[in-house]
Amino acid sequence: MRALGLDVGEKRIGVAMSDSEGILASPLVILDGSDVQAAFNEISELCNSNEVESIVVGLPISMDGSIGKQAQRVQLFCDGLAKVVTMPIDTWDERMSSVQANRSMIAAGTKKNKKKQLRDAIAAAIVLQGYLDRKRSE
Repeated sequence: MRALGLDVGEKRIGVAMSDSEGILASPLVILDGSDVQAAFNEISELCNSNEVESIVVGLPISMDGSIGKQAQRVQLFCDGLAKVVTMPIDTWDERMSSVQANRSMIAAGTKKNKKKQLRDAIAAAIVLQGYLDRKRSE
């Protein structure tokens, strides 16, 4: 079960993909988030060319558990994406995924100028890995 993970931001969309067994998530690419329709098309192409069976989108729930403005924006993104792709789309609580991504890059000694480029894809991998781990434990 190959899955695609997305970390949707206003400017960038981090993309991660699992291995074919659905065990390990890895950062893949960062898409331009300013043209949503173009991003939908790129995501659809990634799904088709890699035989993706499901998509997981990080949902930025507020620390108090409420659905804020950014989470509503991500939900609208998911609604639009569902019109372009045929596989199921799930959301996953992404609280602290960017913080975890930053910590991972610091621990790996990532240079400052590379952090911005990598953070969103790493955050997508963190979201996807959490989802995959949960699925395997069910």
